[in-house]
Amino acid sequence: MPRLLILCTHNSARSQMAEALARDAARRLGVALEVHSAGTEATRVKEEARAVMAEVGLDLAGHRSKTLWDVPDAQNFDYVITVCDSAAESCPAYPGQTTRRHYPFVDPSGGSLERWREVRDQLKVRFDAVVQALAGGAELPASEEHSPPVTAQ
Repeated sequence: MPRLLILCTHNSARSQMAEALARDAARRLGVALEVHSAGTEATRVKEEARAVMAEVGLDLAGHRSKTLWDVPDAQNFDYVITVCDSAAESCPAYPGQTTRRHYPFVDPSGGSLERWREVRDQLKVRFDAVVQALAGGAELPASEEHSPPVTAQ
């Protein structure tokens, strides 16, 4: 089964939401995929992330903020995706078989719930595309340089 790791700085918001969304996409599409998320530092899962994910039927109750070294078999992932620039810059090297991508998203922290929802929805579009690519045996979408714009504050 392919393994996917989603990295962010604190593993408190974007990577947590992306993990749940990728798992949900894999379930919906019938794709066998092991999904984990981690941060370069562990903090806590933000309540706003829990709230906006609950709105779409995804429960983050069992999620906790963790570092890469808290993830099982941390050096053996088929796919490593960073969702913030800081994590991309400090992402460790992986064996040659690892496919890395960088899909940056604006940090919704400090913003309104509407901003959190917009980032959640952008993450859903991106990780649906990732899982669809894996389901079809295609390459993952190319890395991006800039975060999608967020209109809600």
